[in-house]
Amino acid sequence: MPQENEATFLVGMMTTNRRSRGESEDAFTKAIIKFEREHLGRGPSDARTYFISDMILIRLSGLMTSAEAMLAREEKGQEIIKTTRRQLMEVSRPLIRQIVRDVLGLDMISMHTDMSIKTGERVIVLIVDRNLDELFD
Repeated sequence: MPQENEATFLVGMMTTNRRSRGESEDAFTKAIIKFEREHLGRGPSDARTYFISDMILIRLSGLMTSAEAMLAREEKGQEIIKTTRRQLMEVSRPLIRQIVRDVLGLDMISMHTDMSIKTGERVIVLIVDRNLDELFD
């Protein structure tokens, strides 16, 4: 039985071998949007997921709040936003790991992320334990 925080992010438990690459990328994108909204308080205006070899590349746009946009006008404010967002993602690592398991049935090896204050975009790269190209060929 999943724990409460795990159950929140379960997305259609259809296995990856029954989904196409596009359907799996879409399911993963939806799970990440849900995570952003429920855990971080705001979802992106646009989100895209790409499977590349053993990597999952997620590009999120429109993440900054109005208050963050105001804060970003000054260099110190930009540093605060980046540091806070980086820390939020770091403490969220177990939830992201669970999304990878729930949606794809894979284990996440590592997570790399950065946010552009200028564009309000975040890029997340997840390294997983299998070559995704082999799963969807």
